[in-house]
Amino acid sequence: MSTTARDSTKSNIFKSMKDITFEQTISHQCGVTMNDSVEARAIAEYMDQDPKVTVTYNPATIRIDGEGKLIFKMDDISEYLGREMTAEIFEVNTSTHYGRMVRIDDNTVILFGNMDEVFEYI
Repeated sequence: MSTTARDSTKSNIFKSMKDITFEQTISHQCGVTMNDSVEARAIAEYMDQDPKVTVTYNPATIRIDGEGKLIFKMDDISEYLGREMTAEIFEVNTSTHYGRMVRIDDNTVILFGNMDEVFEYI
């Protein structure tokens, strides 16, 4: 399977200021920004297989955004990457995130956009 880093057919989350409408609503979106690296590209390519996930490649960073929650399974990402991915390596590659990040166990990191779903984990 071949994955193109900059797929122009997919949408991206960034909009011009003239296209933004400010509303008093809760979006339930969550996401992570990573510095562009081999690991970050593998995480992004793996997560991009989910149609509910939007991956945006910028010159030096990669954004992964989703609705509700994003589940990062280290064993699945390890298999895709071809070497071990740990929750610690994942967190080092993450430069920032929005939503609530919860490390469930050594294999699973979840980003929640809906804060009500977090309560069972904290």
